[in-house]
Amino acid sequence: MTEPSAKPSLQDGLAFERPLNDLQVKIDELRKLNSGSHLELTGEIELLEERLRRQTADVYAQLSPWERVNVARHSDRPLTTDYVQLMLDDFVELCGDRVFGDDRAILTGLATMGGVRFLLVGHRKGKTVKDRLACNFGCAHPEGYRKAMQKMRLAEKWKLPIVTFINTPGAYPGIGAEERGQASAIARNILEMFELKVPILSIVIGEGGSGGALGIGVGDRVGMLENSYYSVISPEGCAAILWKSGEKAPEAADALKLTSKDLLRLGLVDKVIEEPLGGAHRDPKGAIERVRAQILTWLQELQALPLADLLEQRYRKFRRMGTPIEG
Repeated sequence: MTEPSAKPSLQDGLAFERPLNDLQVKIDELRKLNSGSHLELTGEIELLEERLRRQTADVYAQLSPWERVNVARHSDRPLTTDYVQLMLDDFVELCGDRVFGDDRAILTGLATMGGVRFLLVGHRKGKTVKDRLACNFGCAHPEGYRKAMQKMRLAEKWKLPIVTFINTPGAYPGIGAEERGQASAIARNILEMFELKVPILSIVIGEGGSGGALGIGVGDRVGMLENSYYSVISPEGCAAILWKSGEKAPEAADALKLTSKDLLRLGLVDKVIEEPLGGAHRDPKGAIERVRAQILTWLQELQALPLADLLEQRYRKFRRMGTPIEG
């Protein structure tokens, strides 16, 4: 497991980040010159760093929904495996669905963090090309969702809370997956997660696409990282259906209301977890630490609730979604 880079890969930068990356290159060059010569450039470096902070804040405050989708897909953004490595004190992976096989697009395991034990379930995308192919780019098959539910039932038996990390463009739509019951596996997970007699947290850390996200997305608390997205369909898929053209993806992203602020306003998520300045890909460790703190806070709140109240609140939470508002 490779540790996420502390700095973004400038060659992988997004279009709107190019001025920021150019400024960062200048700062790095001055630092190198400052340390390798008799020149005193500290004051100039500090001025450029302050300028970079201001520009970064301005750029990210004005991102369009489509630009936020691209931030959610950034190659340096921390993945579920990074959270396992940097956030947890201990982790034991649990594999297989006991029916067909082990789907690497879904990671499940017993975790310990800050003295708290829980079951972790998350989409796994992979970092290298080989890993991404093995993990099917985070698009899970039905055996992945069956694995997730089987481990959740195990957590219920052991009275362990459940934490899920959502990061997928959607469930795998291939013929084999449909033949093995893709839609049924996702629907069963959604139904059975309402009945689990332990606290459940769900956090969107990157992409939250369609039923692939919902298959592990029923939670007593649902959070999103600031630059993640959560939607019934990807912008490209929506554009292909409505306009028959992928070029309309930016318009689709705007119409879908898929950003964290939109979903918080609509009452579909409970909290937006702020990312470090410039996005989680610029400071993976900082982003992971914020998620860790939120998880521990929520677990403390939920474990204090009587079981009957926990299940009733979970049901009411999702039952309220989609209620029409008049006037």
